[in-house]
Amino acid sequence: MKKTDQVYPVEKNSQYEVVISDLTYEGMGVAKIDHYPLFVDNALPGEKVILKVIKVGKKFGIGRVVSYLEKSPKRVEVANEDLLRTGIAPLSHLTYEEQLLFKQKQIENVLQKIAKMPDIPVLPTIGMAKPTGYRNKAQIPVRRKDGQLQTGFYRKNSHDLVAIEDFYIQDPAIDAAIIKVRDILERFNVKAYNEQQHEGLLRHIVIRQGHYSRQMMVVLVTLRNKFFKGEEIAAQIHKEIPEVVSVMQNVNTEKTNVILGEHEKVLYGQDYIEDTLLGKTFRISAKSFYQVNTEQTEVLYETAFEMAALKPDDVVIDAYAGIGTIGLSVADRVKHVYGMESIPAAVSDAKKNAELNEIDNATYLVGDATKVMGQWSKEEMQPAVIFVDPPRKGLTTDFINAACDMNPEKVIYISCNPGTMARDLIDFEAKGYTCKKIQPVDLFPQTTHVECVGILTKD
Repeated sequence: MKKTDQVYPVEKNSQYEVVISDLTYEGMGVAKIDHYPLFVDNALPGEKVILKVIKVGKKFGIGRVVSYLEKSPKRVEVANEDLLRTGIAPLSHLTYEEQLLFKQKQIENVLQKIAKMPDIPVLPTIGMAKPTGYRNKAQIPVRRKDGQLQTGFYRKNSHDLVAIEDFYIQDPAIDAAIIKVRDILERFNVKAYNEQQHEGLLRHIVIRQGHYSRQMMVVLVTLRNKFFKGEEIAAQIHKEIPEVVSVMQNVNTEKTNVILGEHEKVLYGQDYIEDTLLGKTFRISAKSFYQVNTEQTEVLYETAFEMAALKPDDVVIDAYAGIGTIGLSVADRVKHVYGMESIPAAVSDAKKNAELNEIDNATYLVGDATKVMGQWSKEEMQPAVIFVDPPRKGLTTDFINAACDMNPEKVIYISCNPGTMARDLIDFEAKGYTCKKIQPVDLFPQTTHVECVGILTKD
């Protein structure tokens, strides 16, 4: 039989009665028919459903629930199923207690499968008292649909905009601001971006808000520089939303899924907002990396600092420093903080934030983390603690080697991707540093993302 003649145990558009056996790391239910897996949205383990097969692939198929024969006691009724269809809140149909357990198990799974370290204790996930309305940042596509400007989110695996006004996980003030900004743009006849033709003007509305300060920044992402009545529109936005202290235009001329372009200019006010984190003031610009859940970030960082057990004479390295949130938060507890970051604007922000908080024992350099770490290692810098908070791709082996060559007492690893953290733990172990425990913290309730912090010491 030719490979192309492969027979599958299911047929597209046919319906089957199945029992959901598992939940993927992306929050989809798993059903098996003759060992052939089907992934299903809005389905939980233990549920008996009738599903329709909508896609058949070589290794797996995709199904859609037609009806529920038996529902899980762990199910929560979802007010708006678009939150599941778009992937905004893919776990919102699961009780919050179970979401926290799901995230703890995710980390246990990767420690076992990737790191082959099943004995590292993974503590119960620290959740939120109110796990909704927490996001301090929104990036919302704008399209013209049915003759009017619409904001919402893309259906999963597509560029089909689903109109949404209540995003559930965003600060309600941000949701309200998106609608007001959209309606102002409509009144000024601003043309929405058309992806197919690569024409029009407005691509995205991005809003950032200080959790404590309540200051708001609106970024209008446009296809080209010329923005007719841009300043007038910006002034109107401030008039209708007084907490807006900054309206920026960001220009993205590329055919790309990346939201922000290189060039930006101020249309109203200043080019930053300020907020506080663990009692320190931070200046946040349009492109700054700043955790989207302020309340839980404070929990995450305090957990990391507790693990570090910092002493007044410690020298500390804050790798992947961003705008300095970790290093500046501990500067008054230690002798000196050294940080590095590859984005010059972020380093400029970190230095400005040190000034704002009258911190004079923090040094920030622009550079690739691996190269700077190697240089510091050659200069025989001796940090007591190294904090690493890398992007999703994790650390390089060269970075890990340079970090371990400095012989720190502790490495505190903050991770937004347990899979790459598990991989990196193998390299650390080869250099004599083992992970003693991992604490998951739920920075992204209702989603499948999990943040965690681990402590590594020499045996």
